[in-house]
Amino acid sequence: MKYSSLRILALAALAPTLAFAQTPAPPSTSGKVPPVTWVDKDTGHRVWRLSNEPNSGAFYFNVNGYTPDLKTMIYTAPDGIHTLDMATKSTKLLVPNPPRPADPAAARFGGVHAIIAGSKTNSVFYSQADPSTHIVTLYKADVYTGKITRLCDLPQGLGVATINADETLGAGTMNDVADAVNYGDRRVPPPGVAAEAPHVQPANKGEMMEQRLAARIPLTLYTINLTTGKLTPLLHSTDWVNHLLFSPVDPTLLMYCHEGPWQKVDRIWMIHTDGTHNTLIHQRHIAMEIAGHEFWGLDGKTIWYDWQPIKGQDFYLAGYDLATGKRTAFHMERNDWSIHFNLTKDLDIFCGDGGDPGQVAKAPDGEWIELFHPHMVPTTGALNNPDFFQPGYFTPEHLVNMKWHDYHAEPNVRFSPDKSLVLFTSNMFGPSYVFGVEVAKAVNPKPEEVVSTPEQAARYKPMEPNDTRAIPK
Repeated sequence: MKYSSLRILALAALAPTLAFAQTPAPPSTSGKVPPVTWVDKDTGHRVWRLSNEPNSGAFYFNVNGYTPDLKTMIYTAPDGIHTLDMATKSTKLLVPNPPRPADPAAARFGGVHAIIAGSKTNSVFYSQADPSTHIVTLYKADVYTGKITRLCDLPQGLGVATINADETLGAGTMNDVADAVNYGDRRVPPPGVAAEAPHVQPANKGEMMEQRLAARIPLTLYTINLTTGKLTPLLHSTDWVNHLLFSPVDPTLLMYCHEGPWQKVDRIWMIHTDGTHNTLIHQRHIAMEIAGHEFWGLDGKTIWYDWQPIKGQDFYLAGYDLATGKRTAFHMERNDWSIHFNLTKDLDIFCGDGGDPGQVAKAPDGEWIELFHPHMVPTTGALNNPDFFQPGYFTPEHLVNMKWHDYHAEPNVRFSPDKSLVLFTSNMFGPSYVFGVEVAKAVNPKPEEVVSTPEQAARYKPMEPNDTRAIPK
């Protein structure tokens, strides 16, 4: 029997999408409904609340949430999987969660777990466990017709984390031993953050990661055929394999990571679906050099990642071109570092979700949703070769003041397809919601619309947010 090694990820970051429908949470800590829109006094940019469900949230930053026609974004809430019309900002419940069972032991089974938006069809892929048999089945739902298509059952212990570009394969891992400790069961919820909110990091995350890495649990990385259910093993490892993500364009290419404290692992890897070309993407050359929070460029040609040549001291967003091997590194200052970054297809602007003083950058003024304008440094006449990083730097622009956001829950930024908005999830009002901030500054807003975001949020959530200093980095 095999047991899933993805459960820490599922429990730590994706648990809300696994939950049953809950008793509706209040719209804010004070019970008042948060505003739909305002202009941030500190930045001059207009902010929109895009979801209506308390404890709703968009996908993890590197997981595709948009349908191929780029008209709809998928997000989740305790009551199920929702869609957001990007043109009208209207939302609807697409796949509902069933009512929560009275028996607490049964609460682990039956809820829907969103995986990713399709790259080929206008659909969302999700899994759901039968509450009687506990068999997990993969499905996809058409976001416009609502039609549900049953795909295949999963072997016990396999958790599918990603779907490939032609929607024929899923990928996941299984532990090879029956008695492996599930370190996700040891998570300690952070104070003041709703347990059902998305992307909440455990208060003891650092300890859990150290323990899981040291356990060296044998596992196998698999693909699964979505039509036949056939499993194909790609890799056997005692490293902690996590964060699987197929290329958005090449259905045979899978990115994954060796999880754990970043200074203790060679993190970023890619492998083909026939098990060949298992390749480390970034090789460290300095002790305490770290690289992580990797993600695909939208064209599938480049892998991007947070690179710190000395952990917590120097900060870059680095890119690796798969075809040419060219490496690019955009430098940023400490206060501009973000937990996650994202970009547009043509790379004319980037964005980040900031971080509080407890994060690895220990930034004294880093709690902002950021817009980054990239600049390349001219290298004409300098010593250069194909192995060098080509240097650049970011000019930052603040979009939203996030000082009332509790960074135990990660905002996970992404651009809208038309580049007009940066979308993120925030708990600044108490429960989390999906928000969007306009990239362009507001033009002639009404005076009463221009407010301090932290001061406004404090009226809805009087308790000052905790920082993440308790999480070892």
